[in-house]
Amino acid sequence: MRLLQLQGAGSFSLIEFQGNNIPPYAILSHTWGPSNEEVTYQDLLSGTGKEKKGYCKLTFCRQQAAKDGIDYFWVDTSCINKHSSAELSEAINSMFRWYHKAVKCYVFLSDVSTAASARSSVTFPKSRWFTRGWTLQELLAPTYVEFFSREGDLLGDKHSRVQEISEITNIATGALEGRAMSRFCVEERMSWASRRETTREEDKAYSLLGIFGIFMSPIYGEGEENAFKRLQKKIFRGPSLCCNQTSSSTPVGIYHSSNRKSG
Repeated sequence: MRLLQLQGAGSFSLIEFQGNNIPPYAILSHTWGPSNEEVTYQDLLSGTGKEKKGYCKLTFCRQQAAKDGIDYFWVDTSCINKHSSAELSEAINSMFRWYHKAVKCYVFLSDVSTAASARSSVTFPKSRWFTRGWTLQELLAPTYVEFFSREGDLLGDKHSRVQEISEITNIATGALEGRAMSRFCVEERMSWASRRETTREEDKAYSLLGIFGIFMSPIYGEGEENAFKRLQKKIFRGPSLCCNQTSSSTPVGIYHSSNRKSG
């Protein structure tokens, strides 16, 4: 796992850790802007990331981690070398665990403002963050989640806003409060993702791997339907079933029927 370590004068550096020898860290959850605005791993290596609009997210995460006395933090755009297919596959399959093990998860809501003069802001329940596929596991996996406006102002945490978040997402409060994912049947877990979107169609399936405790290599280009078929086979081969779920109910069918209901 690659982390960003706090340095003096507001800077940070990339540090790689192997195995279980990983120090306490904070982790960022956010929605991506245009890809050319996000700070990549290559940008950090070349020292060119500061000119990008997305650099403010790294600055925010560094400052918040420092306030909380946490020396390391993780940001997906910068800590994963997406030019390596092997590393990307490992990251996709490790993401739920990485978020779960974080000391704190900082949710940066770039479309929510606390400034009185803001014209382009939306309210907390209407944030785009609640509509994206990857942010589902980023909400569920961490024990402690804090929400921040784009100015870096604290808006509350998952515990204090649990009822509101449950109403926004249609996720049971028990799941938001840390009950094991295996306690919720396949259909219910699929329904949590039914209204969420991803930039790449296959990610609708890949973003659910941790929620079902599944390991599956991503194959970009296979399409959403094939990705869900592979996910289905993995789910019914493993211990993910519960409630009254049987192998006759397919996650592919569940997912798409839920999408039709949501319009």
